[in-house]
Amino acid sequence: MKTPLRYQITEYDCGPTSLLNAVSFLFEREEIPPEIVRNILLYSLDTFGTDGVSGKSGTSHTAMLFLSHWLDGFGKTGRLRIRSDYLTGRDVNLGADSRIVSALRRGGAAVVRLDLDGWHYVLLTGIEGDGVFVFDPYDPAEPFPAEDVTFVQGHDGQYNRIVPCARFETQELRPYGFGPYEQREAVLLFNTDVELTEENTVEYMI
Repeated sequence: MKTPLRYQITEYDCGPTSLLNAVSFLFEREEIPPEIVRNILLYSLDTFGTDGVSGKSGTSHTAMLFLSHWLDGFGKTGRLRIRSDYLTGRDVNLGADSRIVSALRRGGAAVVRLDLDGWHYVLLTGIEGDGVFVFDPYDPAEPFPAEDVTFVQGHDGQYNRIVPCARFETQELRPYGFGPYEQREAVLLFNTDVELTEENTVEYMI
């Protein structure tokens, strides 16, 4: 069975929470080995705050890169049919040739870094028209100021926001914007048993 996606429990654990949510979105609970959970938590929250406290600047690019490669390598062992790709810079976009959009349309998921009053990780699980399905692990204490972001209930296994593509595509820092190219980052994840490709689906080719 699939488990509901979860919210972060501190101000800092959006990275590991979003990676774990991606795994939960892609796989049944019974399929997921405990090593996945252990290593995501072990290698994330690797930064230090200005006061020197571990984890208080969240999860670094280096840790996300490592975890993407580790998950991809774990998939190659055959113990979980997972595949992962790591993107940075101009590759992180939602344009016509977007690898993120392609991944979402093929049944994959994407953990992306964006602005939300500071750098933040969320999970993208689908796209329909101009709307991107987002599970944001941060539960805000106050109403969100952007009128074009739709809060959604009742889809706890997939998404809790619908965000227009245009909101992501900005080099300025604003809520749900990818921001400057040099700061952009995404981890694409797939369940290779159900991933749609040109070979196994006519719909994807059209």
